[in-house]
Amino acid sequence: MAIGAALLGAGTVLTALILYFGLNEVARRLDTALASDTRMARYSSLSTQASTFLVVATEAIQTGQSTQSRADRITPVADQMRQTFVRLHQDVEEAVEAAHALGLDEQSRYGTQSLGIARMEAMLRSTERGLSTPTEEAERLRAYLDSFASSFDQLLSQAVNTEVLFRNEILSGIGTLRERLTLIAFGIAAATLVAVTLFYAGLIRPQFSRLDHLRQAASRIGSGNFSINLPVSRTDEIGQLSAETNRMASALLARQKDVEAEWARLNETIAQRTKELRAASASLAEIDDKRRRFFADISHELRTPLTVILMEAQIGKQGSPDPEAAFATIEARAVRLNRRIDDLLRLARSDTGELALDAQPVALAVLIDAVHSEIQAEIDSAGMSLTIGEMPGAELICDQNWIRQVIVSLIRNAIRHARAGGRLQLSAVAGHDTATIAVTDNGPGIDSEDQGRIFDRFVQGTSATANEGFGVGLALARWVVEAQGGDIALTSPVPTAEALGKEPGTKISVRLPRVSD
Repeated sequence: MAIGAALLGAGTVLTALILYFGLNEVARRLDTALASDTRMARYSSLSTQASTFLVVATEAIQTGQSTQSRADRITPVADQMRQTFVRLHQDVEEAVEAAHALGLDEQSRYGTQSLGIARMEAMLRSTERGLSTPTEEAERLRAYLDSFASSFDQLLSQAVNTEVLFRNEILSGIGTLRERLTLIAFGIAAATLVAVTLFYAGLIRPQFSRLDHLRQAASRIGSGNFSINLPVSRTDEIGQLSAETNRMASALLARQKDVEAEWARLNETIAQRTKELRAASASLAEIDDKRRRFFADISHELRTPLTVILMEAQIGKQGSPDPEAAFATIEARAVRLNRRIDDLLRLARSDTGELALDAQPVALAVLIDAVHSEIQAEIDSAGMSLTIGEMPGAELICDQNWIRQVIVSLIRNAIRHARAGGRLQLSAVAGHDTATIAVTDNGPGIDSEDQGRIFDRFVQGTSATANEGFGVGLALARWVVEAQGGDIALTSPVPTAEALGKEPGTKISVRLPRVSD
């Protein structure tokens, strides 16, 4: 009995030692796998931050923000990414230190991750420098973002794939270790078969049952099923092994769920960011198309008076019978061309935030005369008639050039969209503190769903002529009028008492402050 007990005890001690070192190795590998999962979670966070960086930078470029404004928007997101890079470097250093006992080759494999992280940091710095370039060229800035998106995504995917390989190798090693432990356990069982037989009924059989549960649990863990809850009724070696197996299975199950959830969130985030980037790209393309149409219209506005000047100059060169009239025409067209250039400069300054208004007392009748002289030729060319109502003897407080341009722009919009109606009316009403100038047409009117956004920038209605012109006049008109203490309003259809014909028509009213009597 003593010899048998000694042999059984020796076998048990040997088994316990093997299991102890095996479990330590399993725990070490599990810790390494958990560290790999932590790095993957940081890569996921870095991917989200990179997507946020791209969205913020794209929005800054799309809205045409200044270099300093772009830097102010982008720097907080870039700082978060740099903090993540610092943590990733620390994680890699810890992994290299933990792999010290495995040899130089294993340390080198983990150390290579630092190269990819350093490249991503370099790409971020390069993109920040590019976006900080003092330029407003959207295409050039988008090129920096496109380069960053393609290169950064490739480096990040490579780093994540490497971590997945590391983790799979670690988990594979756990299965191999389990198989070795199983073989050793069976070897010890064969060597101590005689002693075990003597104690089988009273001692060994219950222990085998417990070991069998452990074997089944290890097999389920090896197949990827971590839903294990072994009974722990004793505190001996087998009981400790059962508890450790339960802990290991619980940890693996929790990490498996976390990894699956992180992958799902990562894929969802990537899909969402890709959708947002595509929408932003489509919006930028649409805005570029509308800007091109805007400059085409402006070219026509400048070419018309210039053509007349050239024709009159050629007539004068060939010997005009009335040179004074020719020079008068040239002078008038030159003044008109100069006024067009001034209008363009004002429009450009309004886009860059440099617009300055010079409000002065202006006679309402003088303002309307200036509008009439500028627009009459276009009305005649369109085959329309303009009726100007009786002007009250009031003075406005406004920037004459800008308000003239606003009224002319409103009449041009009416010519463009309501030409078929044939009639326009320009009227004015003076109140106690304000005066209202109204432009009324006999056109098809504006749909009710468009009236709430017709004054937005680059927005046009859905009428048959909505695609003509560049759609910027009403947005600029509202800005100019409101900046001078006034307001602009739209009425469509026009009330019957004010209508110019049978069509619904549109009436746009500009109300401005006036000089008190």
